[in-house]
Amino acid sequence: MCGIAGIVLREEIVAEADLQRMAATLRHRGPEDIGTYVAGRFGIAHTRLAIIDVAGGHQPLFDAQHRYALVCNGEIYNYIELRAELEALGAQPLTHSDSEVALHGYAQWGRESFRRLNGMYACALYDHTADELWLVRDRLGIKPLYLVRLPDRILFASELKALVPMLPERRVNPDALAQFFQNQHSSGRPTILEGVERVPPGVAIKIDADLRLTEHRYWSATDVAAPRERSYEQAVEEWESLFDQVLVEHMRSDVPYGVFLSGGVDSAVILGQLARRHTQPVKVYSMGWADHKVSDELDDAKRIAKLFGSEHHAIELDPDHLFGLLPRTFWAADDLMRDYACVPVLALAAAAAKDLKVVFSGEGGDEAFAGYRRYHPDPFTTIIKRLRYPGSGGFRVRPETKPRWARRLFKPEMRASLDRFRMPVAAAWDETPSSWTALQRRQYVDLTINLPDDLLVKADRMLMAQSIEGRVPFVDHRVVEFGLGLPDRLKVHHRAGKFFLKKWAEGFVPADHLWRKKRGFHVPVGRWFRGGLLERLAIALPASTAIREWCRPEEVTQLIRRQQVKGDVSRELWSLMQFAIWHRLFIDQPGATPGLSEDPLAWI
Repeated sequence: MCGIAGIVLREEIVAEADLQRMAATLRHRGPEDIGTYVAGRFGIAHTRLAIIDVAGGHQPLFDAQHRYALVCNGEIYNYIELRAELEALGAQPLTHSDSEVALHGYAQWGRESFRRLNGMYACALYDHTADELWLVRDRLGIKPLYLVRLPDRILFASELKALVPMLPERRVNPDALAQFFQNQHSSGRPTILEGVERVPPGVAIKIDADLRLTEHRYWSATDVAAPRERSYEQAVEEWESLFDQVLVEHMRSDVPYGVFLSGGVDSAVILGQLARRHTQPVKVYSMGWADHKVSDELDDAKRIAKLFGSEHHAIELDPDHLFGLLPRTFWAADDLMRDYACVPVLALAAAAAKDLKVVFSGEGGDEAFAGYRRYHPDPFTTIIKRLRYPGSGGFRVRPETKPRWARRLFKPEMRASLDRFRMPVAAAWDETPSSWTALQRRQYVDLTINLPDDLLVKADRMLMAQSIEGRVPFVDHRVVEFGLGLPDRLKVHHRAGKFFLKKWAEGFVPADHLWRKKRGFHVPVGRWFRGGLLERLAIALPASTAIREWCRPEEVTQLIRRQQVKGDVSRELWSLMQFAIWHRLFIDQPGATPGLSEDPLAWI
């Protein structure tokens, strides 16, 4: 797990100092090593967290003839199989790094090689002979990659932090800002920073010496066929061999690893399957609240950890202390997104970082196997939503900010952007094949929007902020293809989601754990927004540069008064506070790095 960055110039030679500057902002992603390489107008940089070939995997990587240079963030899990195949074809690897197969694979198969990589990765590969550079992002967007197009140069990096110092100006994108307030994150190519775009998942982009960009989509979930009819027993036979191979590949590591264990289904399944393949106890980390008045799932996690003989580390969090993590959390998230769970995940990562470099977690299980209740809604409600909000089959239609406050809080120039908040969902829905079921289409929307732009941002940034690699087997493209292709009756049964996975897991996880109602981890936001903090916030927030530019300060004051009286606008208040802190960190005073215990209001 690492960070990458780079520059392509139209005329000048890339300055080594610029690459070093970009890499310095990514040291949390790779604190053990920095490598840079300049080939005239092309320059690449890498920061390394050593997981495989710890001693010899320095990047950039080169082939023996020095035609290709590669930097890669992530893991290519099937590198052993690919290396053997490539060596049989004459390749001569210079290291034992998993990333090197991407370089030799491209030398052998060209752009078709991208389809052969299993894993999570964002790579930059420079070809000296063709004088062109490829940027490649994994199929589901597990690893981040951002791109900036300017008249005289192209910039790319793993995080916005590395691009901010290189931008000629820093401005907020109003459409992305509106999506943050209405959807809790922005989606698609545009980011919160005007002119900075995401490289889409499953896409490779070729950049030539004239700064022309050619895009090649090498994978899409829309390629999955309509649900294929099969019995449960036939599906199990296919699934067990598939998931066994996925786990064999994901377990490859030259350093120890553990598991983030919640009280839910997915992480229990991951732990159970890993424990079967280990002779020593697996280290697991779970979180709960020191204040037992706040609900958590720690008892459930302890039960599962004991069942599998794990070495369990229970981290009990103090809600008031956790509040001091907010500036660090917003800095770590990088892109502007509101997910309360980021805060405890960051705390858990900080605890696990004392022992490990790699952890497994269960992200993606709900999307792949249709676990969320929103995937099997009440038919009558769906009809009403479909009529009232056309374009997405009644799916994901509710804005996060209450309409009353959306009309009041923002300046008139934001109105058009606020009205467009559903466009990414409608576009994703429209991309799906007509042969797909409504359930498949709901899964696809989340797999292409909520998963890469929210859940995987959390899984990547919170862990990498503490220099930990996160592995997510349920987001492997083979698992996603299998889950999407299951018939609906094996995903939802008697209005219970994730039916296939739960029924299969009954062989090793207690049934009462698998089939109980989904609870999740409650973050006590309402507890924070009360009393003296609200009084301080009433002074600090309306004075924020971000708030004055995009909002009506007097309405922000009214929102805080509403919270003081009713306590029912915590979500809106959190979003405004996060935007104000983010704006200071990325627009007003970029370069500042909050610690793990701060006064959030001091960062407004």
